[in-house]
Amino acid sequence: MTAMDQEQRKAELARRNRRTGMAAAGLVTFMVGLSFAAVPLYDLFCRVTGYGGTTQRSAAAPGAVGDRQITIRFNATTHPNLPWRFIPEQPSVTLRLGEEGLAFYSATNRAETPVRGVSLYNVTPEKVGRYFHKIACFCFEEQTLTPGERVDMPVTFWVDPKIAEDPNTRDITTITLSYSFFRTMEDAQKAGALANAGPHVGRGGARQN
Repeated sequence: MTAMDQEQRKAELARRNRRTGMAAAGLVTFMVGLSFAAVPLYDLFCRVTGYGGTTQRSAAAPGAVGDRQITIRFNATTHPNLPWRFIPEQPSVTLRLGEEGLAFYSATNRAETPVRGVSLYNVTPEKVGRYFHKIACFCFEEQTLTPGERVDMPVTFWVDPKIAEDPNTRDITTITLSYSFFRTMEDAQKAGALANAGPHVGRGGARQN
């Protein structure tokens, strides 16, 4: 092999190495971009499909449409680490599809010191999440109660009339809205609640609303 041939082989090898390096760098950039895109894509997917009981957010209800009614039941749980009494003030409400509903929960601090808590929520059956619209609530917001303090916590919502047109949900007559209060987001994470809270809560526990 002549010296010229050796130089050509070295040059070709160098070009191949550059192409391989550029391809690897491009793959890394793509993967990093994909990881950042995953959160908003997952958020969009959950909002569109109601996956995991993820509800929708809206500014106002459209108003009752037709005579079809649906019952909303209310459930409340409190993490053992939180010294509160947290309950729904009504077991259920019945309203027409598209009609705005209003319900109240209450929380009482049983401790002798101020205590902070944060709540997460979801609806069941999970497949109705895409039709359950939250207008306002106390979810994902830290609440601090002084010793013995009791507060009322309202939630307003409505159910999309399209729930009656979907073959997967048109037979549903009852939806359960469940709230869980925790002392910290770390407690919620340990309990596995963040996985069921949908995309509203970020990796560090920050609210995404």
